[in-house]
Amino acid sequence: MNTPRVVLVDDHALILSGIRAEISRHVEIVGVADEVDAAIELILERVPDVVLLDVHMPHGGGLRVLREVHLANPAIRFLALSVSDAADDVITIVRAGARGYVTKNISGPDLVDAVRRVAAGDVVFSPRLAGFVLDAFAGSPTTDFTKSSVDSELDQLTPRERQVLRLIARGYSYRDIGTELVISVKTVESHVSSVLRKLQLSNRHQLTTWASERNL
Repeated sequence: MNTPRVVLVDDHALILSGIRAEISRHVEIVGVADEVDAAIELILERVPDVVLLDVHMPHGGGLRVLREVHLANPAIRFLALSVSDAADDVITIVRAGARGYVTKNISGPDLVDAVRRVAAGDVVFSPRLAGFVLDAFAGSPTTDFTKSSVDSELDQLTPRERQVLRLIARGYSYRDIGTELVISVKTVESHVSSVLRKLQLSNRHQLTTWASERNL
């Protein structure tokens, strides 16, 4: 098997260095990027076999990277690597064209195997996440995710509003959300106000309840 050529995209330097240390003996790392615009330019220049892509980054995140690269070169394969195992994150990135999605608690050898499989044309998901994907694309009505994926209210929200909503549901303060998403507290408040208006809710408690009912 040819050694896969890989570009790493993650906005956390420590995570990038850890991934690089784990896989660099088994793949050829042809580039590393820590922000969206640089990642898009690098990927289109180097044309790797696989892009190992962090989902949540500032300025549009992994979703923007994937969409813009695929507009220019749809043959480039993406493997999402994220701390999140939320069904909405998984399906959003898969619908955009990712060939797989694994979480950051994956072992080094398993990550190398996932990269090789995606490079070879397979699709790869962490075991728990595979069920989300199968149910969503089969149109199964049996899972909580599928109900949320066709939820007309949820579909009103932008990707950033969904991120804010998910963090609100997990008990984050506005300041903590701002730090996590690299936006100001005022911007967080604006997103929350927009979400409350779209969902016709009155306060943060109702918002948390709404999100919990949908397993967000």
